[in-house]
Amino acid sequence: MDFELSPAEREFRDEVRGWLKANAPRDDAAEGDGDMKSFIERRRAWQKKLYDAGYIGLTWPQEYGGRGRSFMDQLIFNDEMIQAHAPEPINVIGLGMGGPVVIAHGSDEQKRRYLTPLLSGEEIWCQGFSEPNAGSDLSGLQTRAEDKGDHYLVNGQKVWTTLAHVAKWCMLLARERKEANPREGLTYLLVDMESPGIEVRPLVQITGDAEFNEIFFKDVKVPKSQILGEAGQGWAVAMTTLLHERGTLGLALATRAQITASELAEHARKLGRGADPLVRQRIAQHTIEARALQLNGYRAVTAVKRSGIPGPEGSILKLMWSELNQRMTETAVDIAGPAAQVGDGDGWKYQFLRSRANTIEAGTSEVLRNILAERVLGLPRSR
Repeated sequence: MDFELSPAEREFRDEVRGWLKANAPRDDAAEGDGDMKSFIERRRAWQKKLYDAGYIGLTWPQEYGGRGRSFMDQLIFNDEMIQAHAPEPINVIGLGMGGPVVIAHGSDEQKRRYLTPLLSGEEIWCQGFSEPNAGSDLSGLQTRAEDKGDHYLVNGQKVWTTLAHVAKWCMLLARERKEANPREGLTYLLVDMESPGIEVRPLVQITGDAEFNEIFFKDVKVPKSQILGEAGQGWAVAMTTLLHERGTLGLALATRAQITASELAEHARKLGRGADPLVRQRIAQHTIEARALQLNGYRAVTAVKRSGIPGPEGSILKLMWSELNQRMTETAVDIAGPAAQVGDGDGWKYQFLRSRANTIEAGTSEVLRNILAERVLGLPRSR
């Protein structure tokens, strides 16, 4: 396989690299300063700057604010962002899931209404899927959408909802009716987070940040114009959402893993541990696994280029990265010894604490292994 870029792709890469060098602020993802409001506003301003420069929505249709460029251009841009240690735009859920699912299942009117403000960062999106008793088994959700003619009344609770406290729109999966198959009778709604009856409660993480939230819905009125796809057919729309989540996320993480492995090697040298054979073996193993992850990423790229939709290969990337990242941050803390736990550990302590969520968010490792067994390897269902 030829991994080299074409002349046009190299030209685009150099353009992006030069722009980021001149414009990208320092990546503040690991600051953990507790000032979430300031963090949100910095990231919102950064997304607007990226959008104005033409680097947001690269593959989206031009008529809805996108750039109509190739998937390879998007991949090149993602890699350059990571290489430059540039911050992510604030609307990662909207860009990675919300926009793609609206493009796939939305009406023309919905595309005109939602996509441009999503791209510019004017409206932030969140994902209302998981519930206290329906996390790993999404089909067990109990949030109800009661049909009232021209609208639904929504009652229930969602949890682990990233950025719900600042989001304008929520991609909500709710049960419209009970069916023998729990995956049937679900309806996918776009809910205005400013609607009466919505209460958001932040959840403070081990890092000290309140990145995730609980959402409570009490008689929330949602017009039927905000159904995405067909009423009662929300499971198919939800699966499109999750494929984009893991596919888009996984490709970026494949590059990030290599950066982390390189930073870990530098961390060991800085602390004078680079000659320790046991440390060298651990870092070498991490580096090998990061490279294998990148090669799997190339396979996923090929699948997306053929169909335009991420496949289950994205689950491989997310599963491999989440567990590898935890091992790498553990190694970083181990190398530094007790000092890494008392101080900030050169930023590694925050990364170590934040990595605990990696094997839960965007699908637990257990769920992803079931998906890979059934959908990639073709093994019998576990139940």
